[in-house]
Amino acid sequence: MAEFQEFIQSHSLFTDFDIDLFRGGKHFKLYEKLGSRCIKVGKTEGTYFAVWAPNAKEVSVIGDFNYWNGAGYELNSRWDSSGIWEGFVPGVKNGAAYKYKIVSNEQGRVLEKGDPFAFKWETPPKTASIVWDLKHTWKDKKWMSSRKKNNALDSPFSVYEVHIGSWKRDHEHLSLSYNALADELVKYVKEMGYTHVEFMPVMEHPFFGSWGYQVTGYFAPTSRFGDPQEFMQLVESFHNAGIGVILDWVPSHFPGDAHGIYDFDGTHLYEHADPRKGYHPDWSSYIFNYGRNEVRSFLISNALFWLDLYHADGLRVDAVASMLYLDYSRKEGEWIPNEHGGRENLEAISFMKELNENVYKEFPDVQTIAEESTSFPMVSKPTFVGGLGFGMKWMMGWMNDALAYFQKDAFYRQYHQNDITFSLAYAFTENFMLPLSHDEVVHGKGPLIGRMPGDEWQRFANLRLLYGWMFTHPGTKLLFMGGEIGQTSEWKHDNSVEWHLLDHAPHQGIKAMVTGINKLYTSEPAMYELGFSSDGFEWIELNDSQNSVLSYMRKGTKEKDTLIIVANFTPVVRENYRVGVSSAGTWKEIFNSDAVEYGGSGSLNKKAIKTVKTPYHGRDNSLELNVPPLGISVLKKAVTTKKK
Repeated sequence: MAEFQEFIQSHSLFTDFDIDLFRGGKHFKLYEKLGSRCIKVGKTEGTYFAVWAPNAKEVSVIGDFNYWNGAGYELNSRWDSSGIWEGFVPGVKNGAAYKYKIVSNEQGRVLEKGDPFAFKWETPPKTASIVWDLKHTWKDKKWMSSRKKNNALDSPFSVYEVHIGSWKRDHEHLSLSYNALADELVKYVKEMGYTHVEFMPVMEHPFFGSWGYQVTGYFAPTSRFGDPQEFMQLVESFHNAGIGVILDWVPSHFPGDAHGIYDFDGTHLYEHADPRKGYHPDWSSYIFNYGRNEVRSFLISNALFWLDLYHADGLRVDAVASMLYLDYSRKEGEWIPNEHGGRENLEAISFMKELNENVYKEFPDVQTIAEESTSFPMVSKPTFVGGLGFGMKWMMGWMNDALAYFQKDAFYRQYHQNDITFSLAYAFTENFMLPLSHDEVVHGKGPLIGRMPGDEWQRFANLRLLYGWMFTHPGTKLLFMGGEIGQTSEWKHDNSVEWHLLDHAPHQGIKAMVTGINKLYTSEPAMYELGFSSDGFEWIELNDSQNSVLSYMRKGTKEKDTLIIVANFTPVVRENYRVGVSSAGTWKEIFNSDAVEYGGSGSLNKKAIKTVKTPYHGRDNSLELNVPPLGISVLKKAVTTKKK
């Protein structure tokens, strides 16, 4: 071993420049340096290991190749005081299981840790890292060359949120593999008309019940469903079907499992030492030390890793609010103010800005999406104007207001008209994504259909109307799996989506309606071109509380694409309902959530509607239509052709 270690010391993967970048928090491709990788030293094949453990007295590699005994398998501490230990172990091949045995300077404690940069891990409950080569020949060139347009802020962005382990189970009640999902899930998402899929965290996590949000293997897709290349092929399959892949990413906290990064070298290496900044009371987990340069390099490297080696098209960043505020979910005395006496986490804010700057620098055709639930300003504005630099932000206010409004009996909605319209008062302050996510169907909240009032017909009509309101409202869209079929039970990670419900007509109708509204959204430029601009929306009438009816326009960059939307939040058909129109012409109904094929009553406007010169709603012309019960109608001006 000694001669090999001497060779590695003189032929290290690290240059002095690498070390300077790492120490300065500016090395964003650490996945090319740290971790394990199969190499050849002279004629001898083996594996190079490198790990950051600055407070270790000794580090050795243990694994299934040495009976988990590190004697004779010690790594060398670099001579530059970087805290990096490295070495070469001959004979260790791709697929070998290993850990680092770390003897800490702190009281000589002995810890056995997985590799923070491992590309693969054993399938839980086993906890060892696995040497793995990520070589893959990608076959998604067409998508990658065109995804700038597909991911653009003026393109349609309709997201199907998926928990891989519970989307569908096989006949033995086992989760589908990455390979099976590449066939069944891709086909389904394509059929439903979504433009993107978002995976709840796929990074390796020891506890399945954490849904992936308690990550230990930040650089590895979970082995529960297959190997890294099989996950790559799943991403590739989506791309070849014209569908983007968003990954849920968790830089906000991590668990305290013995094999993970917590207490890594016997000290608080990745997390803050002070629990007032380093421990998360809500999730019993630990918070990254965003002020430590090496930790920033670790996290930003991880974000770029998934965009680089796995061709991810974006990252949805989890729990941003918990990162922004030092007093998040804490009582007085349980948090430390910043240097100015405020509650903002200045280190985390700086980190997020640097994260987004580097993501968009390296991958300008992707999106970062913040799950942020507060009124923190300019989350989705560029850093050069003082923003955090995210591409989009979840519109939690819209979600809360919409669900609260829809839970009310239709009779009482007339007294809460402002609740449903309030979101448009701030809709263009950020690049908003409208989420009906997994968080809305867990922890006793029940399924979406269960929160709709009325008899069975009204509940399904209300759900169709909710989706109609979401898709015609400015902003991009996200719907959690099961919502598209009107699932009747709260989501449970150990169960599949309730696919058997599709044996029943009302659920078939919901599925058909979601497919139809996706088609409308992706085919009509007025629905997405100006989705983040006030130029793309105009109220016609927002104060008809007596009828609980809203009417508004969605606009694209061309006047001919303008749509009129009329929504009726009561079960009473509004016959001959007059709507003001700026220009004379003929309008046709192109979508109606009350269509019979959607499970509705069929209260449609089958004939073209001509405007009349009757001023209304402050406009010179108007038209009359029948507004469906608990339904939404979308109208588009008919194209007239000049006679020769």
